[in-house]
Amino acid sequence: MTDALSLARAIDEQACLGTLSEMVRYKSHSGTEGERALAERMVEIMSEMGLDAHLQPVEDDRVNAIGVWRGTGGGKSLLFNGHLDTNPVSEGWTVDPWGGLVDDRFIYGIGVSNMKAGDAASLCAVRTLMEGGKRLKGDVVLTYVVGELQGGVGTYAAVKAGTRADHFINSEPTDLQALTMHAEAFMFTIELTGITRHMSKRE
Repeated sequence: MTDALSLARAIDEQACLGTLSEMVRYKSHSGTEGERALAERMVEIMSEMGLDAHLQPVEDDRVNAIGVWRGTGGGKSLLFNGHLDTNPVSEGWTVDPWGGLVDDRFIYGIGVSNMKAGDAASLCAVRTLMEGGKRLKGDVVLTYVVGELQGGVGTYAAVKAGTRADHFINSEPTDLQALTMHAEAFMFTIELTGITRHMSKRE
């Protein structure tokens, strides 16, 4: 059995589903107390796992959850990124959208696909490696950010704070397809020097 296959079989699926179900139960609408509470919980979980974890200020009392699994040195670093905030609940739910219900086919809840499942997956991947006694040469950085619905302000704050890695994986849902391209945004300021005139004046 290959090492990769052995690790795959060592994944505790029930524990991973339990982590995701717990995340769903946090009502983490953008800019709410639930959003912050979930970030605090992610820091708590990462700290319990043995990662260097902390809350990273964003804006308006909002915070990201950042965790680093330190490598032994000499290797490339890898950063996982995913947002914690969700859209408000829409009409049409037949189960509790905050219940995190798991049956033999699905897990149900607001934000499961976009994108708490991806967040839980990166966390569980690191946990599986750690519990299997594996050590990596490079650091693994977990960034659980806020403000996706406000243009990615959480990710912007993380980059501005110096959160970096050699390689990067964003856990947005892609039907399990590996994508190497994504939409990009630039934030910049333009300063013009001149004489103030009314827009009706041609000169």
